[in-house]
Amino acid sequence: MAISMTEAAARHVSRYLSRRGKGIGVRLGVKTTGCSGLAYKLEYVDEAQPDDVVFEEHGIKVLVDPKSLAYIDGTELDFVREGLNEGFKFHNPNERDRCGCGESFRI
Repeated sequence: MAISMTEAAARHVSRYLSRRGKGIGVRLGVKTTGCSGLAYKLEYVDEAQPDDVVFEEHGIKVLVDPKSLAYIDGTELDFVREGLNEGFKFHNPNERDRCGCGESFRI
């Protein structure tokens, strides 16, 4: 089981944590929502929870709760710029379908 992060995503997270002045990494998980059932949630974290599974890539920690890991195992977190837009992109090999608005996915 593994979660990975591209260098671009790691640089973005590192810059953000530096500006924030605190934090150990990001928490990646899923929540139930949207047309297809699941949506990614990503938040900056200051401390790990006891049951977190911790992955480290390019010096940045990615923390995942055990329940979410079953849905996102193998996911690569990327940070991309497309025209005027920029943001995180999730490359999840477990995804079978995405809703039309792009908010949610199905396994």
